[in-house]
Amino acid sequence: MKNEYSQLKEYMDQSSKTVAVTGAGISYLYGVSRLKQSVGRMNAGRIFSASYVRKKPEEFYKVMKNAFLDATFVKGPSTVHKQLAELEKQGRLYGIVTQNLDCLHTIAGSQNVVEFQGSFRDNICTECGSRSFDYQVWNQGQMPRCEKCGAPLMPTGFCREFKVSEEVSRDSMKKAADMIAEADLVIVIGTTGFRSNEYLSRMKTGTKLVQINPSETQFDRIADLNIRADAADALSAVL
Repeated sequence: MKNEYSQLKEYMDQSSKTVAVTGAGISYLYGVSRLKQSVGRMNAGRIFSASYVRKKPEEFYKVMKNAFLDATFVKGPSTVHKQLAELEKQGRLYGIVTQNLDCLHTIAGSQNVVEFQGSFRDNICTECGSRSFDYQVWNQGQMPRCEKCGAPLMPTGFCREFKVSEEVSRDSMKKAADMIAEADLVIVIGTTGFRSNEYLSRMKTGTKLVQINPSETQFDRIADLNIRADAADALSAVL
């Protein structure tokens, strides 16, 4: 394992622009994995809709609290979130592409973060369509409401009834792909590759891909280096 850590450090030392791609694997120890359990007993398409949130805002809030909010506001960022923020601060990490909604990268201190599924930083009123750009609206112990009309809010990326949701999703994925296109080193951490074909297709020829994941994923066959270890240990060796 030491050899793999050394290889990762060498890649990073040689890189002029390193981008990290993260998934739920860096957050699951902090409770985020409960989303599947919470939503699995219900219809996800029905829950993540403006009509459902308007009718049952407290039920929606309960699902979000169990799946995300406790992890975000009670437990806070994991060691890996903090390590990635430190690498960015040191100038050794250009940015992060993440499928996570939990805002934990931002809370940890990362500045250049693209959340291609949206996040709790970008919310929309389920009635009038007004936008709110502050994840702290979810840190009030109750369902956040629109300041204009009082209707419940929900993450814009999930609000398919409004056209802006598609625009946000399209723009976010474009930003993710553009960031990947600039990188000469991509480090994939804790993701099995959700929608990865949409951004990895933009990798330049010669860009190295490193995967840090204890489990096998679709990245195994294309990665230049597979590190079967906890990401916190691998990044600690680099730091």
